[in-house]
Amino acid sequence: MNPYERLQSLGLALPAAPRPVATYVPFVLSGGMLFLSGQGPRDGQGGYATGQLGRDVSIDQGYAHARTTGLYLISVMEMALGDLRRVGRVVKVLGMVNATPDFTDHPKVINGCSDLFVEVFGEAGRHARSAVGMGSLPNGMTVEVEAIVEVAA
Repeated sequence: MNPYERLQSLGLALPAAPRPVATYVPFVLSGGMLFLSGQGPRDGQGGYATGQLGRDVSIDQGYAHARTTGLYLISVMEMALGDLRRVGRVVKVLGMVNATPDFTDHPKVINGCSDLFVEVFGEAGRHARSAVGMGSLPNGMTVEVEAIVEVAA
């Protein structure tokens, strides 16, 4: 199955690729590699899912927010490449979690994005990853994820 068929089988539709909220571009394509700027869990109304893990957001909610963020990253991949079948491999993911100092389950949260990439891209969605905690994130969002993708020849 190709990524579009996998998205359909998951019952997922790609949202519109988000526009930058500051002075940056959503992606840079360089030397066969696609670098995706960080995205957060948009709520469909122009805002973000907000809060801190370990205080007012559960691990399951954070997982869902990271999954939503992954869907936005896939939208940016499509915008950049024109066709998701051009994704050769998801190489690296950096997941940042807005968390209290004592929160330690960052990987469980960012699995929401990682699991989605594997579901959509199969083995090509498996990637190296860092999942780290932050004291705050832009707009108070719960997670921010960026990725590096290899473009198929």
